[in-house]
Amino acid sequence: MGLISLIFGLPLAPVKGVIRLGELIQEQVERQTHDPAVVRRRLEEIEQARAAGLISEEEEARAMKQTLESMMGKPGQVVPGQVETVAPAGEEEEG
Repeated sequence: MGLISLIFGLPLAPVKGVIRLGELIQEQVERQTHDPAVVRRRLEEIEQARAAGLISEEEEARAMKQTLESMMGKPGQVVPGQVETVAPAGEEEEG
């Protein structure tokens, strides 16, 4: 049985390698996206760009919002360790 699975599995080895490589890249991106030091550095770069006049106040706010959302996950997505917020009484969430 081991020889047969080896013969039929060998042609799939490159595909399995590419899949594993994709998984490793995804893990690295998630690690960098959620790393507080990386996020802090990005926020500081945004503030410096605003102070230097390279971006407008609206662009600064948008960039900061995108950076923080990428760290916490997509809006509405519960990230492990993150407290889920509840809409105040009288307001309903859309979706």
